[in-house]
Amino acid sequence: MIRTVILWGLVLAAGALLLQWLEYQYLARAFSIEAYVGLIGVACAAGGVWLGWKLTQRRAPAPFERNAAAVASLGLTGQEVKVLERLAAGQSNKEIARTLGLSPNTVKTHVANLFAKLQVSRRTQAISKARDLHLIA
Repeated sequence: MIRTVILWGLVLAAGALLLQWLEYQYLARAFSIEAYVGLIGVACAAGGVWLGWKLTQRRAPAPFERNAAAVASLGLTGQEVKVLERLAAGQSNKEIARTLGLSPNTVKTHVANLFAKLQVSRRTQAISKARDLHLIA
């Protein structure tokens, strides 16, 4: 916090110094009025671009870490977690079966087990609860 206050204090002081210098130059008639207007316009535009860039900067998201405690407490198997990830990706049972090299009936069994363990009745509820528990990204 103090660093930000000092930084902005220095920026404002530099701006005030620049304006005082410009006022002196204007009084001394060193430049035409158009030069001053141009300098102030360029300074404001540069400051606006810099401020916009700083305010819209996005931090890189932290890498996803699965909640191992929740996986263990729910008793999810590795295969069930893989099926849950595929559910979150929007795949159907047949697509999940092809992707993981399982039979569609096995996938149905895993989905039913997931519903029971997560205490939900629909895929959307399962995905929502899994995200809340940090089981999937």
